[in-house]
Amino acid sequence: MVKINFVVVGKLKESFYREAVAEYVKRLSRFCKTEIRELPERASLAEEAADILRALRGYTFALAVEGKGCSSPTFAKKLRALCDQGKEITFVIGSSCGLDESVKRAADELLSFSEMTFPHQLMRVILAEQVYRAFMINAGAEYHK
Repeated sequence: MVKINFVVVGKLKESFYREAVAEYVKRLSRFCKTEIRELPERASLAEEAADILRALRGYTFALAVEGKGCSSPTFAKKLRALCDQGKEITFVIGSSCGLDESVKRAADELLSFSEMTFPHQLMRVILAEQVYRAFMINAGAEYHK
């Protein structure tokens, strides 16, 4: 079973965000092993980067506004190809201040969900949902309309 890692800076403070992420992680459990690694917010992006870089495993997507966007079916196709290769996959969400350039350089791919800015806590929910949606698309399920 493929492993999906979420490496995130900061904790989810609001219970509704925690509950939403937990629900998608539960749903994902039928497709993959999922681990969420919460890293502490630090005084600088460089300090956060050191923690993030130590946590990277396998093929890494870093969420960044300057990253490449894609449709849900295209994202599903990318994940399917990585899973078919047996690759461990890591998604990185930085703090509210973003990601250090060293993390962006270390990533295999920069991924953007929108040109708009979202709270990084909400982004964790959106990412978990999109990863779940990708697995559902690849399973041929009716979830994606």
